[in-house]
Amino acid sequence: MAQQERYDWWAARPIRRKAVLGSPAVRLAPRRSAVRPAVESAVEASPAPGPAGTAPATDAAEVYRAVQASAPFQEIRRGYRGFVFPATAAFLLWYLLYLAAQAVAPGLMRSQVAGPVNVAWLLGLLQFASTFLLAWLYARHARDKRDRAALGLRWDTQDQLR
Repeated sequence: MAQQERYDWWAARPIRRKAVLGSPAVRLAPRRSAVRPAVESAVEASPAPGPAGTAPATDAAEVYRAVQASAPFQEIRRGYRGFVFPATAAFLLWYLLYLAAQAVAPGLMRSQVAGPVNVAWLLGLLQFASTFLLAWLYARHARDKRDRAALGLRWDTQDQLR
């Protein structure tokens, strides 16, 4: 029976998996990036693996702390915060302006725009449209600016924990 490979769409390469019914596991070459030297310098000689071939939990904690302190991780977080905080503030301001307009200027909000649609309905529907626009912008920003770098960090971290 031929071995079936699963495909990791984020990594654009086959996933390592355990052998099934005697078939060999898929072997992947480890990836290298800017995080590896920082992680290797933070984690000194690791103790012998545990009884089941797993590393002790303190090793994993040290690896995660080293990755968190690394420059690429901080850059990913800075990019995330640089988009999410202003976008959230703008959306909340837009929503509060809508509520304030309802409370302060009910006459303006009742004025007809086209047929039975008034300004309140129009602005309410624009709230939904802006929500979907913001979700699309967030997904595009994450895909273009952060996902590739985060994937590299994930692979480096997994390589360190093996």
